[in-house]
Amino acid sequence: MRKKSSAPTMKDVAQEAGVALGTVSKVINGIPVGESYRIRVEAAISKLHYQVNSYAQGLKASSTHTVAVLIPNTKNSYFAKLTNLINLSLTRRKYRMLLCCTDYDPSFEQEYITMAQQNKVDGIIGLTYNPNLLINPDTPFVSIDRIMGANIPCVTCDNFMGGQMAAEKLADLGCQNVAFLRIGSSLTNEPNKRRAGFENGCLAHGLHCETKMLEDDDSIEEFEIFLRERMQNGRLEFDGIFCSTDLLAYHTIQMLDKLGVRVPEDVQIIGFDGVQLFGELDYICSTIVQPVEDIAEMCVQTLLQDTLTARPPLICLPVSYAAGGTTKESVPQNHQISTRSIR
Repeated sequence: MRKKSSAPTMKDVAQEAGVALGTVSKVINGIPVGESYRIRVEAAISKLHYQVNSYAQGLKASSTHTVAVLIPNTKNSYFAKLTNLINLSLTRRKYRMLLCCTDYDPSFEQEYITMAQQNKVDGIIGLTYNPNLLINPDTPFVSIDRIMGANIPCVTCDNFMGGQMAAEKLADLGCQNVAFLRIGSSLTNEPNKRRAGFENGCLAHGLHCETKMLEDDDSIEEFEIFLRERMQNGRLEFDGIFCSTDLLAYHTIQMLDKLGVRVPEDVQIIGFDGVQLFGELDYICSTIVQPVEDIAEMCVQTLLQDTLTARPPLICLPVSYAAGGTTKESVPQNHQISTRSIR
């Protein structure tokens, strides 16, 4: 007699249903059997609370239907939304997501990749910061925002056009002296093109542009010092600011508030990412919107296709602009929260 503490097996199900073990296997795997046999097997499965070991099944079929996703964290609103959408895209295809939060630590990234490969995942999607990752060539890998080699597709948005779009918008709204603020990794990656696009747009529209950039480990207070040094007689030298992310735009608004500078009356601000309050409400600032749904879908679609070589090494998706209350154009009717309320 099977011990009550042990999990039921297929053999237990067969015995309960009074059928052959092969019949149970056919029912579990969706292979047609006689209707009476199917009913008996399903009743036995329900009675015994039998659970299929899909991981073991996957190993036998050389597919675990599991994809590892490496992301810095899920505290950042953009990363959280991207992770959620990747998971939904995988779920629609009957895949599971193995989530690995790396906290920007290159060593964690390598450990997670090694662990994922040991667990026989069907592929890895990664937004990484380690330029020296060792990835088994037999493990499909799709990168987000980082060019990692000709054999690893990279999915990103058009960062250069986004930067240029921000400059054009500030020029259209009457700005003349603008600043670009950036905090991020020194690694070569696609988001670095936001600066080049913005500077190109400023040049084309005759805007005077000053740049302040920090590395990830630098104190954000250096931005406040930078802004304070550009105050003359209680006024900021800039009438427009483009921030490399919406999160940085949010912090910049707080800093300007401390300096007595009003947004958007005294200075207009545009961020980048398209972050929304509570994930689906108003934009936290006027912003260049990344097509995050398309990025997630393209990552999954590219990873799970039969051959990665059919895709170009760089897949660049278009961006758009959305007003969010930190620029002077009319705010959409559904924008219920003022700029002042997010400080």
